Amino acid sequence: MATDSGLSHVSDMKTVQLIAHGAPGTMELRDLPAPNPGPEDVVVRVGACGLNRLDLWAEEGALPIPIALPRTLGSEIAGEILSVGSNVTSWRAGDRVAVQSNLYCGECEFCMRGEESICVRGQLMGVQRDGGFAEQVLAPAASLIALPDAVSFETSAALSLAGSTAMHMLTTRARVCSGDWVLVIGGTSGVGSAAIQIAKQLGAYVISTGSTAAKREFASRIGADYVVDSADGAWPAEVRKITGKRGVDLIVEHVGGSVLLQCLECLARGGSIVTCGATAGREVAIQLWPLFVKEQSIVGSYGRNRADLQNTLLWAEQGKLKPAIDKTYSLAETSNAFAQLRDRAVMGKLLVKP
Repeated sequence: MATDSGLSHVSDMKTVQLIAHGAPGTMELRDLPAPNPGPEDVVVRVGACGLNRLDLWAEEGALPIPIALPRTLGSEIAGEILSVGSNVTSWRAGDRVAVQSNLYCGECEFCMRGEESICVRGQLMGVQRDGGFAEQVLAPAASLIALPDAVSFETSAALSLAGSTAMHMLTTRARVCSGDWVLVIGGTSGVGSAAIQIAKQLGAYVISTGSTAAKREFASRIGADYVVDSADGAWPAEVRKITGKRGVDLIVEHVGGSVLLQCLECLARGGSIVTCGATAGREVAIQLWPLFVKEQSIVGSYGRNRADLQNTLLWAEQGKLKPAIDKTYSLAETSNAFAQLRDRAVMGKLLVKP
């Protein structure tokens, strides 16, 4: 049994808590008792935590999941173990880890076949349980993945949720073959910036979208072969022009609403849209005739499996996947980070570091 970390384990910690929903919600920097690990848990000293669209939805109360307040948000956590529970034998104080944000039971039919992303008893760190916008976080030992020596806390916090979501979309929910045309919506987002890199590594020709010249330049810089202006309503026609009127084989979509309908205009025969978000709307009316006549597919993608996160960190270690970090904020500045993401003024990822 190991419970003494050998590291400074203070009796209280600073954390940013959401105390009222809204856009913006009400957040407070508070001093709270530091967590103690249960038998199957660990306490992680947070090195960095990424900010995601999920956090905005949680802040607004817009998730179809009840959130008990106050709540510490933050799902993309990397850090160092401070202490471990009495039944934990595979980890010890000082180990550098990433925390898998989608917690899973390990016992249902989906977990048993390695599909933790659709666990029937799944929970989300930073939503149903307190997350990483704090100096310390309590996490199940089963949710940890060892950080390779070459992967910093900042790199992990910029990739382990958004990057592994993109990895799940492109290698688990859909397959990219060398020479495929892949369209990535919103190349400056966390998912988009990772998807561009993953698709290029898999041998695809990548088209991305950006609503400003700066966003389009950013997407080009990280690997997109072509970038179209999403502020121009005719951008789907530009995608078809680039592909010689053929259309693309795969679309990475995370916006929903009318954007999903525009994506259908870009899709080749036999092509697929893999979607993981609905920021612009959760309900769309589609024309079924071209969908089945052209044998196209719309594929849902949610979170990541453990293997997706392991591959993401391995690719980061190998230099195949690099974080696009826009800015890093302190805990006291967390509400400013939320404001920047809400204003769509982000190029890549925002991090919070205690």
